[in-house]
Amino acid sequence: MYRVEQLIGGVWGAGGEGGELVVHDPADGSPVSAVPVATADEVAKAVEAARGVAAEWAATPAAERAAALHRAADAVAAMTDELAEAVTAEMGKPLGDARGGVEAGIGTLRQYAELGPLRGGRTLHGGADAIDFMAPEPRGVVAAITPWNDPVAVSCGLLGAALVTGNVVLYKPSERTPATGWLLARALDGVLPAGALSLLTGGGEVGAALAGQEVDVVAHVGSTATGRAIAAACARTGAKALLENGGSDPLVVDAGVDPVWAAGQAAVGSFANAGQICVAVERIYVHRDVAEDFVDALVERAGALTVGPGRDPSTELGPLVDRRHRDHVHGQVTAAVAEGATLRAGGVLPDGPGAFYPATVVTDCRHEMTLVREETFGPVAAVVVVDSFSEALRCAADSPYGLAASVLTPSMSHAQRAWRELPVGTVKVNAVFGGAPGGAAQPRRGSGQGFGYGPELLDEFSTVKTVHLEAPGGGHW
Repeated sequence: MYRVEQLIGGVWGAGGEGGELVVHDPADGSPVSAVPVATADEVAKAVEAARGVAAEWAATPAAERAAALHRAADAVAAMTDELAEAVTAEMGKPLGDARGGVEAGIGTLRQYAELGPLRGGRTLHGGADAIDFMAPEPRGVVAAITPWNDPVAVSCGLLGAALVTGNVVLYKPSERTPATGWLLARALDGVLPAGALSLLTGGGEVGAALAGQEVDVVAHVGSTATGRAIAAACARTGAKALLENGGSDPLVVDAGVDPVWAAGQAAVGSFANAGQICVAVERIYVHRDVAEDFVDALVERAGALTVGPGRDPSTELGPLVDRRHRDHVHGQVTAAVAEGATLRAGGVLPDGPGAFYPATVVTDCRHEMTLVREETFGPVAAVVVVDSFSEALRCAADSPYGLAASVLTPSMSHAQRAWRELPVGTVKVNAVFGGAPGGAAQPRRGSGQGFGYGPELLDEFSTVKTVHLEAPGGGHW
């Protein structure tokens, strides 16, 4: 069992007077992590301690900060197995997927270590007797509040970008994966100056206390409801809110595509990580011409998945993160069926321990159903049949969210229409996942604001100062 400690002002084991929470393995319900809960006073002291070291870290040459981040990547790499096992134990992800998340995080740290020193300002063309330029500077103290579904990869992105640009960080991992956050913080703290990184643990009340403090940036990846609460807190304090929040990402299946291939794409998009991915496929608009064959193939894919604990190498579909979340997923499925939808696969709570939920295919869905409109975040494919590509695009665009969308089409003109017309941050054509390294997108609407990854994330953690220099009295220096 993991015994998590907090890190405040360079001191491990600090705080935790708010009590203790216990995380349970979603595969069998056994206790995994014992975690201290920070009080509001401890959060305030952590912010004060971070302020005390912020100027020193900001003044550290960019090349030295980058070198520290490379050492951090090495330290995380040395703990790859330990981190992956913690992820699987706390949130249930199959071990191979968990390792992939750790490796992605390591790659992100190295990417930002390389990009950090290359960023610079620009010279302005003013008067011949003056010097004008713009210079980037760190914002100061960053609160990073991270999710449980891919805890290492997401955390490495926010922590790496914030640190390499000269900010100090107060790191609050999800209460569902606190030991993973603790192990990651231990790896980073060992190669960073004391105080550059602090770790605060606990539930939503700790995140709320942190967002309400006088910090400079609150970076959050998680639910839309929490993101909106953070945005409101930042409006009161003047902090910058950097948010990647929920989504209900559509998949459009056009006429003319191979329905079996399209079903394979849909299965990956809907069922990977048990559907617990921000950009998972949540709603499918399939053209009537291919709908029957598509659904048959998708049902077959769903039934073929091997369900089991994440530590079993044969597992393809692990449990949901906990039973509370499973209740949310099943509630949406049950409500859709009550409103006239049809269960074609899954949708039944299994017997036994853990938070397992089967790959589920729901047909005869209508666009206005909660299962289609709202985020489910589970292994559920909700299928809506449409009569035209235009209808599919119109439905896909009609959403309170704007994170990502996927389109499967044999038509270049339809592909061009899709990326131009869909009001989302990322559009993927003929693939539900993938993309070149370095891509960055800004979510829309209830899905957040600001760049959450890519080189542009470095700019989100920086501010720019414009400088004008003249010699005194109009003379010479």
